Amino acid sequence: MLSTKGFNRLAVVLAATVCSGTVMAQELHYTNGNNAWNPDSLGNHRIVLQVAAPGNAVHAHIAWRRNDNDPQLKRIIVTDAQNHRIDNVFTENITREAGDIYFQPVQGKGTYYVYYLPYKNEGRSNYPRGVYVKADTTASATWLNQLHKNTAAAATVKELQAINAFNSFYPMEVIATAAETQQLLAKYPGKAYLVFPEDRLHAIKMKTDLPYRWIKSGVQQQLSGTSDKGAYYAFQLGVYALQQLQNVHVQFSDLKTAGGAVISSDKIDCINTTGLQYDGKPFKQTVQVAAHDIQPLWCGVDVPAAATPGVYKGTATVQCDGMPATTIQLQLTVSNTTAVNGGVNTPENMTRVKWLNSAMAQENTVIAPYTPLAIQDSTINLLGRNLKIGKDGLPAQIQTFFTPEMTSVSSTPNNLFTEPVHFHFTDAANKNFLHWKTNGFTFTRREPGTVAWEATSTSEALEMQVSATMEFDGFVAYSVKFTALNDVQLNDINLHLPMQPDASKYLMGLGLKGGNRPDTVQWKWDVAHKNQDGAWIGSVNAGLQFSLRDEHYVRPLNTNFYLQKPLLLPTSWGNSNKGGIDVFQKGKAILVNAYSGARNMKKGEVLYYNFNLLITPFHAINTDFQWSTRFYHKYDNLDTIKATGATVVNIHHGTPINPWINYPFIEWKQMKSYIDEAHSKGLKVKIYNTIRELSNHTYELPVLRSLGHEVYSPGKGGGFTWLQEHVGSDYIAAWFVPEVKDAAIINSGMNRWHNYYVEGMNWLVQNVGIDGIYLDDVAFDRVTMKRIKRVLTNNGHPGIIDLHSANQYNPSDGFNNSANLYMEHFPYLNRLWYGEYFDYNKNNPDFFLTEVSGIPFGLMGEMLQDGGNPWRGMIYGMTNRLGWTNVNDPRPLWKLWQSFGLEKSAMIGYWSGNCPVTTSNGKVLATVYKKDGKAMVAIASWADADTEVQLNIDWKALGIDAAKARITAPAIEGFQQAGDFTKNALPVAKGKGWLLVIE
Repeated sequence: MLSTKGFNRLAVVLAATVCSGTVMAQELHYTNGNNAWNPDSLGNHRIVLQVAAPGNAVHAHIAWRRNDNDPQLKRIIVTDAQNHRIDNVFTENITREAGDIYFQPVQGKGTYYVYYLPYKNEGRSNYPRGVYVKADTTASATWLNQLHKNTAAAATVKELQAINAFNSFYPMEVIATAAETQQLLAKYPGKAYLVFPEDRLHAIKMKTDLPYRWIKSGVQQQLSGTSDKGAYYAFQLGVYALQQLQNVHVQFSDLKTAGGAVISSDKIDCINTTGLQYDGKPFKQTVQVAAHDIQPLWCGVDVPAAATPGVYKGTATVQCDGMPATTIQLQLTVSNTTAVNGGVNTPENMTRVKWLNSAMAQENTVIAPYTPLAIQDSTINLLGRNLKIGKDGLPAQIQTFFTPEMTSVSSTPNNLFTEPVHFHFTDAANKNFLHWKTNGFTFTRREPGTVAWEATSTSEALEMQVSATMEFDGFVAYSVKFTALNDVQLNDINLHLPMQPDASKYLMGLGLKGGNRPDTVQWKWDVAHKNQDGAWIGSVNAGLQFSLRDEHYVRPLNTNFYLQKPLLLPTSWGNSNKGGIDVFQKGKAILVNAYSGARNMKKGEVLYYNFNLLITPFHAINTDFQWSTRFYHKYDNLDTIKATGATVVNIHHGTPINPWINYPFIEWKQMKSYIDEAHSKGLKVKIYNTIRELSNHTYELPVLRSLGHEVYSPGKGGGFTWLQEHVGSDYIAAWFVPEVKDAAIINSGMNRWHNYYVEGMNWLVQNVGIDGIYLDDVAFDRVTMKRIKRVLTNNGHPGIIDLHSANQYNPSDGFNNSANLYMEHFPYLNRLWYGEYFDYNKNNPDFFLTEVSGIPFGLMGEMLQDGGNPWRGMIYGMTNRLGWTNVNDPRPLWKLWQSFGLEKSAMIGYWSGNCPVTTSNGKVLATVYKKDGKAMVAIASWADADTEVQLNIDWKALGIDAAKARITAPAIEGFQQAGDFTKNALPVAKGKGWLLVIE
């Protein structure tokens, strides 16, 4: 990243201009255009020319040193000083290195501009396709006939301007010419590679072209830098391969001063080759470099805060297989100043590169409201649930203890299974033919947050090794390894989940939208088109998500990028697409039968039939949080927000204090000022910050690109022109904000950027004061989510997390269910926002309940698309989000919540058999919010037409004397008119409803 201040310094490149057959030396300056023209019509780059005298034609030879390919195919536009286009233009010899421009200076002497990368944006505004305009000819035949190139007066090339500093190619994307490159290489005959040490502020960006900066500096054998104590000093070793290189890596010596002070080599690293994965496991990457490619190796010295000031010297030795090593002398001057906050407050200095290898918040400590795991014999107890382990290590029973209302935990168990979970192995006659022996399971880990166990079972043909881990939130990971003891022919290997009917009322997944479970489900693997590897089956207060995997599982891309990196078909479960899942009634059970089809196993062959379970719900719903926490989704004046009754501000990206998507570290001082003011007014502030895509304004973008496909997904490139000009190729272009020209790139999935993300969130909490985050789809798994929740809630911070998702049940998203996709994150969320493309008017109550409301998982939600349906929303305690749309303004409902005193009420939903109010029409549902002596009743209709209903009220359960009761509808702006229905039937319009007060 180059600051505007730094860019305005004079940048000089020696070039040449051909003038009347002679060559004259000239200096080409790279400067900041200060947004002086419209880039969407003229492009981001121009040459400033000076014409000394009027004439019919002038000539400029421009040594522009372009890094784009095929420049001869792209339009060149010449304008006068007022940006009026000049038609009579002739170009020739257009190459990446230089070009000759002839034009008619219609305004006589003065300034002219040559725009050489004009583009137009096609496609959607938020997903543009930047298309470079093709070369054209506008010159008249008369002028061309009169053009005498040899006598054309010379136009002076004054400077090369980028539209602004952020778009500049200088200096690391200004290419060396082929002749300069060959001249340099001729000095090192027989070399397999060259190493160019480079400082942290000149990030290596080009993959195949040498920057002209290296031609001027030559191949250096040393690198010098300066660092404060306690800071991370990053630097680069640019490896230019002259032939294919294998296993490129760096070894470091200790750094020492003349006085004997030492910075140990274990404080120096190369992030391209070693570090920590996102899950805390060691990371090791073998770096290969193709011939004629440039590979930056980003290294860094983590200077101890107690380091003695002075000049430290040592070496960095680049090595690769079969080639001589290259040693670079390092000299680091450590100042007497201790870096503020470890230097990470200035990420433009690449001080946060070390965050990529952070282990922050990796310990699996219990997160509130969860409780430590407890073991009683073979049963593991956790919040509201328990799991009993069978002798073979598989679940013998799972129980939940949540009430039907989902507002509390009881002592009455809800059994999930009719019998233990088990595998079936059938022979050619479809008979279960193996006889298993087991000595029982053994606990291998007993911690408050994690319990693990193992079991081995053997038969005459197979050995089954079960390794399982359970965590405090109800996540259970099973690794099931089958080893063939002899050659064996199998008709099928099946996993049976024999569900209790009462615990399997609903189903979500396997190609089905959330809702009432069909009598029969038949599903087959189709990973190329469908992001499906399991489902959730359950009731409101007892359920189970299962996911089938093997040892090669890799998290796919989500949202509308799934098809570019889909699931890998599990070798075991998929079995060349023979496998699938059936759900049907068998005896007393609703059987989930996961099968893999016929196969032969040779003696010694191993298959992993792994699966994950999530026991739902995760906790009781927190209704008081729902009523007292009201969100405002817009960057706005804080007094204005306060006056709405909102309590939390959600700051989206593309706003003045959070302009760059998922990179809230540039305008952080303005963000802090806003948050400080909000806190003084009693408001909380959350910010948009997720992982799925990453802004092109990210300081560390070149660092991440140097890691190959670890952080950024491979792709066809394209998108907004900044990406094409500065990233080049091999990426997936993502969301774009036209107002600020923020262009994002898709993340690859599980990688070390998650370590940076955790560190960054912790920094935002501690230094900026954010109260939480707003997640807009996520590309990380539950490991990172737990780490995020820990840092957000550390030291008493509220750590509010909301998850928004568009409906992913469509072809480009792989026909997934958003709730199913993100269920592993639900234990750590405070609210759901589902979302674009969720139709609140054409779906049934069971869809609302399972896919939108969050209630079967211990959450509550909000609506988005078209402002939601406020009547149906109130059945589940949902409104829409204020500030985002003017449709269905929730403020009148908020006022009623306040006047009624909805906090401390007991929510009794229609899904509970204990709900004291029902209606005479099964398609008109009622949810009760009960208090002492009064109740609010939400009525919503799914009837096919306007209707009229009678209320069926259990007055005793309601705690109200029927003889004295009144049933009224308070006036709510935009929602309902006032009415008294004490003695009258209740008219209900199609798709609408009422909020009634009984007292």
